[in-house]
Formats: sequence, structure tokens, C-alpha cells
Amino acid sequence: MKEFDFKGLQFLFKKSSSPVAYCALSIRSGTRREDQRFGGIAHLTEHMIFKGTEYKSASCINSYIEKLGGELNAFTTKEEIVIHSTVLKEDIARAIGLLVELAFCPKFQEKELEKEKTVVLDEIITYKDSPADQIFDDFEELLFEGTNLSMPVLGKTKTLKKIGVKELYEHTRTHFTLSNMAFTVVADAPEEKVRELLLKALKKYAPSAMEGDGKISEGLTIPPRMPQVKTFNKVVNRKGHQTHCIIGAQAYPYYEKKRMALILLVNILGGPAANSRLNTILREKNGLVYNVDAAYGQYSDTGIVTIYFGCDRQNYEKCVRLIEGELEKFRVAPMSDRTLKAAKKQLLGQLAISSDNSEAQCLSMGKSLLVFREVIGTARMRQMIEEVTASDVMEVAADIFAPEKICKLTYM
Repeated sequence: MKEFDFKGLQFLFKKSSSPVAYCALSIRSGTRREDQRFGGIAHLTEHMIFKGTEYKSASCINSYIEKLGGELNAFTTKEEIVIHSTVLKEDIARAIGLLVELAFCPKFQEKELEKEKTVVLDEIITYKDSPADQIFDDFEELLFEGTNLSMPVLGKTKTLKKIGVKELYEHTRTHFTLSNMAFTVVADAPEEKVRELLLKALKKYAPSAMEGDGKISEGLTIPPRMPQVKTFNKVVNRKGHQTHCIIGAQAYPYYEKKRMALILLVNILGGPAANSRLNTILREKNGLVYNVDAAYGQYSDTGIVTIYFGCDRQNYEKCVRLIEGELEKFRVAPMSDRTLKAAKKQLLGQLAISSDNSEAQCLSMGKSLLVFREVIGTARMRQMIEEVTASDVMEVAADIFAPEKICKLTYM
């Protein structure tokens, strides 16, 4: 893999042997960069860039890649918007050109905006009908109260209604800049050709950006870590059949070395494998839940750890006691060497298998460029995981899951 930046845009290409090519344009323009008066504008912008450009109608955009058998998609997170495409390698020029065009030549129209607002508002209503999904947004809103991270990606009805065409243009002018972007490609093609195709597309669709002298700043600016906002233990009466609960806390940002020990700990507790500690205890041994999982989300200046479970109301207290008991074990005593070695082996295997997916790799490369301005290779990732000690895991558990730091949200 080789990388370079041009006028501030970061580019990274990885050679593959597949007949399928993957392209992604990652933009540092997520929820946390929104004007709070217009919460949800990043996600709404993601929708609206598919509704027409200066050169193509919405129907043309929809068929431009799909008629070739390819795929075009996008998603918004708290920190970025990502537009990505999958095509046969002979159609890579179309994919590259379209991604650049969508980002730099959107044509926002009032009629389309009102229709898309209706779509997003329906999406919000549907989301609220699913407590297993809604509880995560509510937990983050409480955990990061007073910051943009508290705003749900979809936004809220009252803020979405305030967004007009003017605000969409202002948002893209401010955030859709070359220095806020990373373009990544995984394909069986000559790298020089791919680079030429990208530069050609930029000159056509982003001429004003190319005329400037923009260049990515030297070095990596690491923001100060967000202080813990508050703790809470809140119960919401949802009158549902099932009780839903999240136990969690603020955690380490991307740039914290201790994050590797936390990644390992969270995977042990409730990772995707059926043999995760909490799944074994709550579901397999006691039959208390249908689903329990743990997750660790990282941001540039903070992070979030969540343990989620859904159960019948009569099993709720026992589930909480069992989870708290497991957290206590990790806080007070180090794992055995054998347990730690097995946990590392499992995590390394999961990472290797996920990295074998070229689309996931292309998206991961873009994220890494925006965060670290480099891609951490497999060998370095393995080294960082192997360097984690049992004492590191215990120290992280004692820090993140300290009783005075733990937050809890329950839907009864």
C-alpha cells in the first residue's frame, strides 16, 4: 500500500487480485461537526447528495453504477460521512468520478429536500419503535450531554425541520473540503492509472479546490481528552414486553495506548463469538437473555463502552448482578497466562478474517487515514495486541469499570 496527499486530500491504494474494485470517499463531517441548531444535517446531507448534482439527475445517479451490476451506498457516523462504490474493475473510472461528483457538485432542491426530510422523519419514528436500537442513542445522549456527541446521527424532529437548502450548501462548503477527505481504493489495477483517474475527476468536479494551495498539515494534532461529563442510573418506563438495559461508561479515544487492552477486554466480555464471557454466563448457563453483547466505540477525544442485554423483567436484577460480578473479577485479579493467550488468539483471528473482506478493508483504510493519517498494518496491529499484559487488562478494567464511573440506562 502506498499513500500520498494532494491539495490536502489523502489517497491510499491497495492492490488486489479480485475482478471487483472498491472505492470509498471518507469525509470528516459527522454529527459532532454539526451546528446544534440543525442537528441531523450531516445525515440529511448524505441522503441529499444522491438527489441530483450539477451534471446528473437523481434517476441518473441511481442507475449510473447499478446498471453495470455495481453498488453505490453511503453512511453517516458521529465523525464522518462515507460514500462508497463497488464495481467491476473495468468500471473503476465511473466509480471514482461519481464519488467525487457527488461530494463536490450536489444540487440541493427544495422539493427533494422536503421529500427526504419526510423519509428521515419516518426513519426516526421507526427507530423509536425499536427499543433495542433506541436505547443506544438515549445512552449516548445522557453520557455526552452538552456536547455534539450527544446528538443522534438521525437528528431530531425539531432540528430537522429547521434545515433548508441554504444550510445544506453551507454545511458542504464548510466540511466537504479536500483537507477533510480521504479517498481509498482496493482494486486489481495499476496504481498510477487509479491516481490519474482520481486527479482527472478532481479537476473536472472540484476545480476551485484544486486551484488552491491546500495541503494537509504536517504532523498529527491530537485533541485533548474529553473529561467525564457525568454518571447516571436512569430507568425509563416503556411498557414493553422485554426489559432492555445498557451498562457502560466513557472510555479511551483513538490515540490512547491503553485502548488495545480495552479492545481485548470488551471482546472477552461480549464480543461476537458465542463463547464470550457474558453470553456464556447469562444465556448458555442461565437462560436469562436472548442476546447480550459488549461494544467499544472510539472517537477522536473520547470513547464509549456499552454492555447491552434484553431480558424478561423478572430476570433483570439477576442479569445486572452477574454482569457486575464479572466486571469485579476483571478489576481485582489478572487473567491467567493461558486465558490471556487464548483471548489474544481469538481477537487476532477475528481481525484477520474481517480484513479478508476487501470492502471492509477499503472502508477501514479511509477511517484510519482520517484518524491517524496512516493505515496501521496487520503486523503492527498484531504487535500491539501481543504487547497487552494481564496487568494491563486489569488496570483498564479498574479504570473504565470503576463503580463510581459506571452508568446505567434501563427500559422497563
